[in-house]
Amino acid sequence: MSDARRRTKPLCRIVVVVQAIVLCCAGVPGCEAPAPTGPPKLTARQVQERGVERAETAAQLREQGRTEDALTWFALAIEDNPTLTTAYIGMGQIYQERGNHYEAERRFRVAAQQQPRNFDAQYGHALALQMLNRLTEAVSAYLRALSIAPDDFDANMNLATAYLQLNEPRQALPYARRAVELNGDVGNARVNLGSVYAALEWHNEAVRQYQAAAELMDLTPPLLLNLATSLGKSERYIEMANTLERLVEIEPSAAAWERLGFARFRLRRYEAALEAFHNATAIDPDYFPALNGIGVCLLNKHLLSQRSDMQARRDAVEAFRHSLRVNKNQPKIIDLLSRYD
Repeated sequence: MSDARRRTKPLCRIVVVVQAIVLCCAGVPGCEAPAPTGPPKLTARQVQERGVERAETAAQLREQGRTEDALTWFALAIEDNPTLTTAYIGMGQIYQERGNHYEAERRFRVAAQQQPRNFDAQYGHALALQMLNRLTEAVSAYLRALSIAPDDFDANMNLATAYLQLNEPRQALPYARRAVELNGDVGNARVNLGSVYAALEWHNEAVRQYQAAAELMDLTPPLLLNLATSLGKSERYIEMANTLERLVEIEPSAAAWERLGFARFRLRRYEAALEAFHNATAIDPDYFPALNGIGVCLLNKHLLSQRSDMQARRDAVEAFRHSLRVNKNQPKIIDLLSRYD
């Protein structure tokens, strides 16, 4: 026998033997081949730990700006561990940044229910409720947040704003003041406190806050208009006019021109006042405060002419009529019209 044949025969015998063993075991109880097995099943604790790890991965993805991936991983973390408050907060913060306040409120609500003493959960829930205009609920949530962290700047300032939106300036006052005490270098906090003072008719104090804000931030139209209004309420008409002249250069609006007309009228600059009121109606023909300003200026012109300028009187009456067509609830204008029509 050749060497090649001698080498192959033992191999053939081994194969035959193995096949024989398999055939012998077939159908014999206790001699079945082992079934293939998958990965070992995780315990409940291991699943919860995996949830924590997934939440940490989601937080890292969010820091990298991969917010869609982060939302996916936060959702997986919640599947593993439905009581994982940090995952709900993380999702809520992403939705809040996106402006999806409805979804943010849902996540923060769960987080706040799970951990009532978690500041991030309570504050996030309050902010989402405020953005959804659910102001009474927002106030309650902010108060819960401040019971945890009474010196939080944002919570104090936003709570004051929520009270203002509810037309409760006296309730807003302590929180607006506290925000300025905590960080007086933030212009918005000064504007917020100024708005509270203005709502309380404390206009000199409001002017001080608005002027302080103007030194800390860009001069925005709302800030200048608020400042001008409080200057007018304080009978500081020259400063009011100067502020409004600056405003109409930055961003002319019907409201700005109307307020400038009022300031000029108070300064007895009647022609300049009439021009400002007309500029307001050129922007918005139905802006009834400016229509009233035009009527008052023309009526004043009629009276100064010893009642001889009848055209001014007729034009004044027409301006008042137009104003009442826009807004019927104006008792003073109705009275003027009844006397001069």
